[in-house]
Amino acid sequence: MAEPGRNRADALSVAQWKEKIERALACPQAVGPIRNIKDEDPRPFDAIFIGGGAAGRFGSAYLRAMGGRQLVIDCWPFLGGACPHSACVPHHVFSDCAAELMLARSFSGELWFPDLREKLTSIKEVVDLFRKGRTGPHAVMNYQSREQLDIEFLLNAPARILDRHTVEAGGEIFRARHLVLTLGAEAAPLEAPGSELVGVHNYATLVETLDREPGATVVVIGGGKTAVEYGCFFNATGRRVIMLVRNRPLDMIPDRETRAYALERMLQQGIEIIEGADVVEIVGDSARRVARVVAATPDGPIEIETDFVFHALGERPRSRMAVEALGVEIDAKGAVIVDEALQTSAPGVFAAGDLIGSPMEMFKARKSGAYAARAVMGEKVSYRPRDWPDFLHTHYEVSWLGLGEEDAREKFKNVVVMKLPPDNPDGLNIGLPASDRTMLYAMARPHMSGFQKLILDGDSRRVLGAHHVGYGAKDGFQYLNALVRGGLTIDQLAEMDELFLNPTYFIQLARLRAGQPNLTNLA
Repeated sequence: MAEPGRNRADALSVAQWKEKIERALACPQAVGPIRNIKDEDPRPFDAIFIGGGAAGRFGSAYLRAMGGRQLVIDCWPFLGGACPHSACVPHHVFSDCAAELMLARSFSGELWFPDLREKLTSIKEVVDLFRKGRTGPHAVMNYQSREQLDIEFLLNAPARILDRHTVEAGGEIFRARHLVLTLGAEAAPLEAPGSELVGVHNYATLVETLDREPGATVVVIGGGKTAVEYGCFFNATGRRVIMLVRNRPLDMIPDRETRAYALERMLQQGIEIIEGADVVEIVGDSARRVARVVAATPDGPIEIETDFVFHALGERPRSRMAVEALGVEIDAKGAVIVDEALQTSAPGVFAAGDLIGSPMEMFKARKSGAYAARAVMGEKVSYRPRDWPDFLHTHYEVSWLGLGEEDAREKFKNVVVMKLPPDNPDGLNIGLPASDRTMLYAMARPHMSGFQKLILDGDSRRVLGAHHVGYGAKDGFQYLNALVRGGLTIDQLAEMDELFLNPTYFIQLARLRAGQPNLTNLA
């Protein structure tokens, strides 16, 4: 039996989708609504997903797989949302560049590396490269959604909610038993005079509007994931980066020692961090371009000359349309309030993804969209994101799960720690951990070869937390987390067969101690 959508006479190849998306992005009106709706299907829609990002696309696929009928509507000419277009995918591109450039600058003029001392590399070239390449993934998702997943959609057509069952888009009226709101979020604005000046960017405007090479000094406003990730990229290009942070950077890392290692490496790369800082004004020149930033700090006011400001102050859910059309309840941050079945305060209306607030992570968008689909189809579901692994990019990948050491000691009487490098006056001068993408550091710059830590309950022998700074561990953490939630012990960890050299030494460290009846630290 042929797969859904196969052998259609009107099927588009990935290349054809790419060309169509590019035309629509250049001139949406010239292309008009992109319609994939089975008018011959007599069944009513079980759900209309308003928003075709991760939550809407995965929710649609899940509902369709369950045998239901769905329609997903999006103003963009592609499915997948902001992630591949302007959010998470570009920051991965920039973080890859940061890691490569840190290696090149650390060995500048040595081995086969060119001399990059006092040299700036281009930010704009990388942005242009991303902008040119991003329609490829868009095309794949449109192709997959139509030809393989049999998803019905209306793209390049903004939606207008009429009531709890009715939506207008592309000049048509559509009705469904339920609505699923997957409207996403957008960068929170910078509330400071001068924020509208040319040269002030957030993650979205950077990839959409950057038209000239930034100068030698960059000001980054914020201390969360996005601010740190982009700040490290700007720094790796050779620029002076000054981060203005209201509280402190990397605060989301739950283990103090892991945070300290990651932060120390950022500072070592030359990033300047001013904590307790508030932007007072961004001052422009006669051409309305950024000229300097004025900030209040604990040590008094400062002025920084720059032509480039990047701000990352969190995300704001796009809930306005839902509030105005349906009166759904929202919280103080604008997130739509849902119960554990993802039901809003409006009967029959569900919500998922970034629209329902933190954590604004990809796993939650995809998973909550699928749970909303299951609820629409009558399944009893309960979803609240909890106990998930997490990560961020500095010049490294920083991954963590479970408890940090401080929280573990508050909750458990007998906490055992295993880590590399070991606690020793010369610990950072020893090339451990040595693994994927850190071998040159381990041999010649050992203090840069990474950090990892395993936290155990010495009584139950269970793993309580794991933390890693380096490369290549992120993939393993999503599987390790499931095992830890299932009660993984040091003895079970020691029974695993490791790949050598592997990014984390957790299996090896566990095997060195698992024979002890009474566990002791290996730190």
